[in-house]
Amino acid sequence: MNEHPRRVDVAIAGAGAAGLALALAIHRDSGGALRVAVIDPAPDRMIRPGRAYAIAGAARRFLDRIGVWNALAPQAQPVWRMRITDSRLRDPVRQERLAFAAADEPLAHILDESVLLAALRSAAADLQIRPIAAGVAALHSSAAVIHLDLSDGGRIGAALLAAADGARSPSRDLAGIRTVGWDYGQTGLVAEVAHERDHGGEAVQHFLPDGPFAILPMTDRRSSIVWTDSRANAEVMLALRADDLAEELDRRFGAELGSIRLATPLAGFPIRYQVARAFVGDRVALVGDAAHVVHPLAGQGLNLGLEDAEALSARIIEAARLGLDAGDPQALARYERGRRAAAVAMGVTTDLLNRLFASDATPIRLARDLGLGVVDRAPELKDFFMRRAAGHSAMV
Repeated sequence: MNEHPRRVDVAIAGAGAAGLALALAIHRDSGGALRVAVIDPAPDRMIRPGRAYAIAGAARRFLDRIGVWNALAPQAQPVWRMRITDSRLRDPVRQERLAFAAADEPLAHILDESVLLAALRSAAADLQIRPIAAGVAALHSSAAVIHLDLSDGGRIGAALLAAADGARSPSRDLAGIRTVGWDYGQTGLVAEVAHERDHGGEAVQHFLPDGPFAILPMTDRRSSIVWTDSRANAEVMLALRADDLAEELDRRFGAELGSIRLATPLAGFPIRYQVARAFVGDRVALVGDAAHVVHPLAGQGLNLGLEDAEALSARIIEAARLGLDAGDPQALARYERGRRAAAVAMGVTTDLLNRLFASDATPIRLARDLGLGVVDRAPELKDFFMRRAAGHSAMV
C-alpha cells in the first residue's frame, strides 16, 4: 500500500482538465490553507494529439487566474471570425448563412487537448499537488467526513469528494447518483489536418444532413476537425485508406485552404446526451463530464467543466470563510442550483440545434435558413450570440 494523506479537505477523483483545474483553483483561492488530494488510476496517461478544445473567453480568464494561461497562450490559436453554412454535401457552393467577427477579443482560442493537460499537470506539480495513482473502490460517508477506500488498499478521509472522473464516473456510481440521457446514433470524428493556405483565424461550421462538420483553426497552418456523422458512415470513414479519406475530407473542406493532409490519425467517439439527476450528494459534488455530457456541435463540453470547477471552488472558499467545511450542504446546494441549470440549458440547446440541422426536409431547411438570416441581419441578436460564444457571461 502506498503512503497517502489520511485526511484532506477535498478529494478530487479524476486528473483530467476539470479535476486538475479544480485542484489549482482551491489551492490558489485558499492560499494553500485547504488540503487537496487528486486521485486517478492513470494520472499520467498519454493523450493522443488530434482532439482540440475551443476555449471561451470566461474559461480563458479562469485558466489565467489559476496560473496556466501564460504557458498555453503561445500554442492557442485565436478565433477572430466564424461562419456557418447549411448545405448538402453534393451542393457545389456552401452558402454562408451566418457570420461572426470578433471586435475586441477573440471569439475563442483553439488548443490541443494534450497541450492543455500538460500545462495543468505542470502547474499542479509546481504546487506539490501530485495525483495518487489509484481508483476509488468504495465510499463511506458520515455527518462529518466521507471516507474513500482506494484500489491500492489505502484510505482517505475528506470533507468533500469532487467526482471529476468522466462520463462513466465510478465515483458518481458509488455515490448512488443516477443519470438520464440518450444516444444520438452518431459518432464524433476528430483529427488535426495540415493545409496549404492560412486560415486567417477563421472557424467554420458546415451543417450537413448527417451532422455538422467543424473546422477549428490551430497554429502553424493546421486545423482541427470535429466531424459528426451517422454511426454507419463513421465506421466506413474510420476504415478508409489514407488516400480515400483525404478525398472525403476534400469534399467537406472545399478549396479555400488549398491541399490538405491528415496530421494525426482519425479517431472516433460515440455521441450522447447525459445529465446527472443530481449534481451533489452527501459530501459529494459532480464536476465536468461526470455531471453532464452534451452534443459537441457547440464545442462547449470543456467550457462547462471549467465553469463547474470555478463555481465549486468559489462555494468551497465561501464556506471556509464562514468557518464551515468543504462539504457544507448549503454550499453544495448553491453549487447545484447554478450549475445544473446551466448544463441542462446547454444540453437542450445543442440537442435542438442537432435535430434542427439534421433534417433535410425542405420546409425545415427553409425555416432554419430564414432564422439564420434574421439573426445575421439583426445587430442586437448577432451581438448576443457572439458574446455567448465568446464566453463573456460570468462563470460563477
